[in-house]
Amino acid sequence: MITYLVMTFFVVLSPGIDTALITKRTIANGKKEGLQMAFGITAGSIVHTLAATLGISMLILQSAVAFTLLKWVGALYLIYLGIRSFIKKPIEQPTEGKLFNHGHAFKEGLLSNILNPKVAIFFITFLPQFVTAKETAMIELLMMGSIYAIVSILWFVCYVFFLYYVRKWLLSPQVQGYMEKATGIVLVGFGIKLLFTQNEA
Repeated sequence: MITYLVMTFFVVLSPGIDTALITKRTIANGKKEGLQMAFGITAGSIVHTLAATLGISMLILQSAVAFTLLKWVGALYLIYLGIRSFIKKPIEQPTEGKLFNHGHAFKEGLLSNILNPKVAIFFITFLPQFVTAKETAMIELLMMGSIYAIVSILWFVCYVFFLYYVRKWLLSPQVQGYMEKATGIVLVGFGIKLLFTQNEA
């Protein structure tokens, strides 16, 4: 279990789609929506945990059609989020919740995580490595998935608060322009990369 905790810690801290989305939302809208995004992403990991435990993820990954469909939907969604960074208007002042007043941060985080087949692949290849007995496999998978979710949300909350404290400087027009474009490029890049993901399950 110690090995699993250490590995989970490094996996969660590795920069990726989740980090890019949380960074974008926190800088644009503030702490509240950054936390909503974080909880949405974490909820997505819980969904993947349940899917992996019940064997649903394996069924999807074994179907070429289902995997390809999920891959394309997820990739296009990320590309859409990235392109939106380029076409929105800059923020004039660091006020809370002005940019995205529809309040869909949680849903955006949830969908970005659920629609990413690479996350499903990760859960059905990473978690089983630490199962100690076939008889208790389901319980252990649920426990490990819960631990992953807890570590994730703790890290995301700390990250959101850090971003919030430096937000005023980050929202200066010049820095904001660079940050939005960089985040947009990262999201589009992840989306394109996802299109070429192969089903190795």
